[in-house]
Amino acid sequence: MIHDAGPSRGRVARLRRLFPDAAAVVFGHSHIPMHESVAGFQIFNPGSPTERRRSPSHSMGMLRIEQGRMRFELIEL
Repeated sequence: MIHDAGPSRGRVARLRRLFPDAAAVVFGHSHIPMHESVAGFQIFNPGSPTERRRSPSHSMGMLRIEQGRMRFELIEL
Protein backbone atom coordinates (compact mmCIF):
# COMPACT_ATOMS: atom_id res chain seq x y z
CA MET A 1 0.00 0.00 0.00
CA ILE A 2 1.42 3.37 -1.04
CA HIS A 3 0.43 7.00 -1.46
CA ASP A 4 1.34 7.52 -5.14
CA ALA A 5 1.31 11.18 -6.14
CA GLY A 6 3.08 10.57 -9.44
CA PRO A 7 1.53 11.00 -12.87
CA SER A 8 -1.11 8.50 -13.97
CA ARG A 9 0.79 7.82 -17.18
CA GLY A 10 3.28 5.04 -16.51
CA ARG A 11 1.86 4.23 -13.06
CA VAL A 12 1.68 0.46 -13.57
CA ALA A 13 5.32 0.27 -14.69
CA ARG A 14 6.45 2.64 -11.92
CA LEU A 15 4.74 0.65 -9.17
CA ARG A 16 6.01 -2.60 -10.67
CA ARG A 17 9.58 -1.25 -10.47
CA LEU A 18 9.06 -0.13 -6.85
CA PHE A 19 7.54 -3.45 -5.79
CA PRO A 20 9.09 -6.12 -8.06
CA ASP A 21 8.08 -9.04 -5.84
CA ALA A 22 4.45 -7.94 -5.30
CA ALA A 23 1.45 -9.37 -7.12
CA ALA A 24 -0.57 -6.21 -6.43
CA VAL A 25 -0.27 -2.69 -5.05
CA VAL A 26 -3.07 -0.68 -3.45
CA PHE A 27 -2.49 3.04 -3.85
CA GLY A 28 -4.16 6.38 -3.29
CA HIS A 29 -3.78 10.10 -3.80
CA SER A 30 -6.24 11.14 -6.49
CA HIS A 31 -9.37 9.76 -4.78
CA ILE A 32 -10.33 8.45 -8.24
CA PRO A 33 -11.05 4.71 -8.16
CA MET A 34 -9.33 2.47 -10.67
CA HIS A 35 -8.13 -1.08 -11.18
CA GLU A 36 -5.56 -2.14 -13.76
CA SER A 37 -3.86 -5.43 -14.43
CA VAL A 38 -0.84 -5.95 -16.68
CA ALA A 39 0.85 -9.32 -17.07
CA GLY A 40 -0.53 -10.60 -13.76
CA PHE A 41 0.45 -7.48 -11.77
CA GLN A 42 -2.49 -5.46 -10.40
CA ILE A 43 -2.84 -1.91 -9.12
CA PHE A 44 -5.95 -0.72 -7.30
CA ASN A 45 -7.13 2.65 -6.04
CA PRO A 46 -10.31 2.31 -3.94
CA GLY A 47 -11.21 6.00 -4.21
CA SER A 48 -12.50 7.65 -1.04
CA PRO A 49 -15.56 7.13 1.16
CA THR A 50 -15.35 10.70 2.49
CA GLU A 51 -13.90 13.10 -0.09
CA ARG A 52 -14.72 12.23 -3.70
CA ARG A 53 -12.95 15.22 -5.33
CA ARG A 54 -13.29 14.66 -9.12
CA SER A 55 -14.71 11.16 -8.82
CA PRO A 56 -18.41 10.78 -9.71
CA SER A 57 -19.19 9.10 -6.36
CA HIS A 58 -17.78 8.15 -2.98
CA SER A 59 -16.26 4.69 -2.96
CA MET A 60 -14.22 2.12 -1.09
CA GLY A 61 -12.51 -1.12 -2.00
CA MET A 62 -12.58 -4.71 -0.89
CA LEU A 63 -9.88 -7.30 -1.50
CA ARG A 64 -10.90 -10.94 -1.35
CA ILE A 65 -8.41 -13.77 -1.47
CA GLU A 66 -10.02 -17.06 -2.35
CA GLN A 67 -8.13 -20.23 -3.24
CA GLY A 68 -4.94 -18.20 -3.61
CA ARG A 69 -6.46 -15.72 -6.08
CA MET A 70 -6.91 -12.00 -5.42
CA ARG A 71 -10.11 -10.28 -6.41
CA PHE A 72 -10.51 -6.51 -6.01
CA GLU A 73 -13.99 -5.06 -5.75
CA LEU A 74 -14.92 -1.40 -6.01
CA ILE A 75 -17.92 -0.45 -3.87
CA GLU A 76 -19.77 2.77 -4.70
CA LEU A 77 -21.36 4.41 -1.67
